[in-house]
Amino acid sequence: MIDFNNKGFFKLKQNEEYAERVSALLLEGEHVIDSYKSMRDGVVFTNKRIIAVNVQGLTGSKKDFTSLPYKNIVAYSVETSGTFDLDSELEIYFSSLGKVKFEFTGRTSMVEISKLISQHLL
Repeated sequence: MIDFNNKGFFKLKQNEEYAERVSALLLEGEHVIDSYKSMRDGVVFTNKRIIAVNVQGLTGSKKDFTSLPYKNIVAYSVETSGTFDLDSELEIYFSSLGKVKFEFTGRTSMVEISKLISQHLL
């Protein structure tokens, strides 16, 4: 399982690479909404869940895929970027798991991510 408490783990930027990496894991009727990549790791938002990908080892051939279903979200918080601080954050609270925090850089549409999560909660 990914160590979500490691603050330096996620600095994500929009990138399609991880959408392709998780394609074999998708269920029938599940499709990718958006995907993000950090230096080695990534996060994919689908219409059913969030898939966090942790690339391990020196060669990067070993990967940990963590599935975070929207149905287990009990609350979330979004911090948008500002004029000088271009980073934004998403904190999600999962039942039985606790808090998961993602940090985004660049032009990330936190409004779209918020809408996606809200569609499954409300």
